[in-house]
Amino acid sequence: MAAPPEPFDADEYLYVPEPCVLAPEQVTEYPDSLELSAELRQQITDPAPWRAAGVVVDDADLQEVYDNALSHAPGWKIGGWAPWGLTDPVPRFCVACGTAMTPLLTIASSEWHRNSTSWVPYEDRIPGASDDSWSNPPEVTVLDANHLQLYACPASGGHPHTDLVQ
Repeated sequence: MAAPPEPFDADEYLYVPEPCVLAPEQVTEYPDSLELSAELRQQITDPAPWRAAGVVVDDADLQEVYDNALSHAPGWKIGGWAPWGLTDPVPRFCVACGTAMTPLLTIASSEWHRNSTSWVPYEDRIPGASDDSWSNPPEVTVLDANHLQLYACPASGGHPHTDLVQ
């Protein structure tokens, strides 16, 4: 749109997106380590597979490497995994049928940050830029820089949705 519509009323300017470019991309992400079985969490901390994949793991906290570089991609996304942190993983169930709900949309307060630079798209990497810079093109902030995640019932799109702030 040449001129996006202005909202009628916004109680908080941080909830009104700034115009920006949408550049969708498909990525593979994995669940937060809190959602893995004890056996899989143990495998993450075993340095042998990491070394076999060419990752330098001398003094690395491998669970932190997994959480920041492989699991739950940051940013706005459709589907994906929940970015747990404020609470432990809590399944969401449909109030209409009891089916476990799945993430539908995540509205994030940033696209990436210093702990997840592996998720920065190549075209957005600035040579010489600090790794601790934040990116938030739409300038939307969700409750103290968190994420708003909307959940849907996979059994029926007509069932009520629910949300979670993490």
